[in-house]
Amino acid sequence: MEYVYAALMLHKLKKDVTEENITSIVKASGVEVNEAQVKSLVASLADVDIEEAIKAAPVATAAAPAAAPAEGGEGKKEDKKQDEAASAKSEEKAMEGLSSLFG
Repeated sequence: MEYVYAALMLHKLKKDVTEENITSIVKASGVEVNEAQVKSLVASLADVDIEEAIKAAPVATAAAPAAAPAEGGEGKKEDKKQDEAASAKSEEKAMEGLSSLFG
């Protein structure tokens, strides 16, 4: 996870996401660097538009507070269940993508 955070930090600071830069950040945090994971992450992010990936992340919708249920609103409960199911599916897809980064 620290490697992904390092890549996000580099992106935020408008620095290149390179093996050297990620290694420097991870070392500075006091964690032992796994060079294979660094190489894998950099290779995986080579064709990724990080800004678009952040905008499309399902975490942003999952973090939004849930609307309070209306009194006696049976339809609202069904809508909420459908929304939760859709959110869970999109979050599951995102986790599959992340797991492919780390084998």
